[in-house]
Amino acid sequence: MAIFRNCEGFTRRESLSLGLGALLGGGLTGALRARQPSSPPTSCILFWLDGGPSHFETFDPKPDAPAEIRGEYKAIPTKVPGMFFSENMKRLAAISDKLTIVRSVRHDQNNHGAGNHYMMTGAPTRIPVSCGAFVSFHPSMGSVVSHERGAGGGLPSYFSIPSMTRSGGPNFLGSRHAPFVVPDDPNRAIFSVRDVTIPSEVTDGRAIDRRDLRARLDQFVRFQDRAAGDPVRGLDENYNQAVSIMKSAVAQQAFEVHREPDRVREAFGRTGLGQRALLARRLVEAGVPFITINDGGWDHHSDIFPKFKTQGQALESVVATLIEDLDQRGMLDTTLVMVMGEFGRTPKISTLPGSKTPGRDHWSSAMSVLVAGCGSPRGQVVGATDRSGYAAMEKIYGPENLVSSVYLKLGIDPGKILYGANGRPAHLVSDPRPIAELM
Repeated sequence: MAIFRNCEGFTRRESLSLGLGALLGGGLTGALRARQPSSPPTSCILFWLDGGPSHFETFDPKPDAPAEIRGEYKAIPTKVPGMFFSENMKRLAAISDKLTIVRSVRHDQNNHGAGNHYMMTGAPTRIPVSCGAFVSFHPSMGSVVSHERGAGGGLPSYFSIPSMTRSGGPNFLGSRHAPFVVPDDPNRAIFSVRDVTIPSEVTDGRAIDRRDLRARLDQFVRFQDRAAGDPVRGLDENYNQAVSIMKSAVAQQAFEVHREPDRVREAFGRTGLGQRALLARRLVEAGVPFITINDGGWDHHSDIFPKFKTQGQALESVVATLIEDLDQRGMLDTTLVMVMGEFGRTPKISTLPGSKTPGRDHWSSAMSVLVAGCGSPRGQVVGATDRSGYAAMEKIYGPENLVSSVYLKLGIDPGKILYGANGRPAHLVSDPRPIAELM
């Protein structure tokens, strides 16, 4: 697995410990009361582009801007009249009638650590943090969904593939709501997921009980260590998860990507990213409500144009395939697909000292977010940036509104009050108003 570094030189493996605690909460909003008890369960697959993808080279090109802003790529028409993407997004342009692009999310956290936290939790950091920080002052979307929704079949409710994002942890919700991380590459001929296969020494007819696990699974790793601040409190939860996963046929079958027809695997692409997206779809089918695909390497301070010819086109092919696959299976109406990072990139192209190729720097005043499925209107653009892509200027929304939209689509009240172990109340989202155009 590749380990990507951002401009500060920190890797995904570096972080701060996250807190544990308890969660209590309030009632549902009117919007949630309107949901019928028989409504099918909803799920979210989030493509997290760590580093911050450029909105110019994806979904908000500026063909009439000066060359030092518009860059090397042309704007191309999409299937929706009046909607234009960068030429790197040809496959997504062809299915633009199945998705929505939000061009007007913005915030004021212009470094990786703070921006990641804000977009992943809907809450800004309480104190200034460094650009490369791994911090948690508030539970992530996946952890909240895990707490509120749970999953059946012995599966964890929240997955992060192949690693946890900087601020993807549970904070005071506790280690059981940290992500289950699948670091192995499902494109490998021999793909296995730790903690799923029952150890051979406990398959001789004896029941799998806590004593077996304590004796034989001292090295059991349920979550990445940085996700749990109190390993003693989390120990029993880890063992309980071990029992559930090992005894669950649903859990074990969900990881059997090799059972997919060759044509399906080829359509997703025989790459790590492609097969992780296919695995995410299988997890949704098994009842998992939240999966993050953590894709690094989007901090394009240099090499931005050659990178988008490879990395950018590879991503859009996988996302387009997933959306089409879900739609064909009748799953897109209940599965939310999102593509985003912590911020966009600067309008003006620049070349860093010591670099030979140009790029774009961090820019939180403008970004583009792709949203598809789960009742989102199809074929629309929400909001707009100015002529040069400097700032969102129409229908401006913050991360709070985006995260509130996700919660509502997954049946969770964004106006809920949470209580930590010390009894201190915390709003799930400080501004629980969703992006109206997505609802």
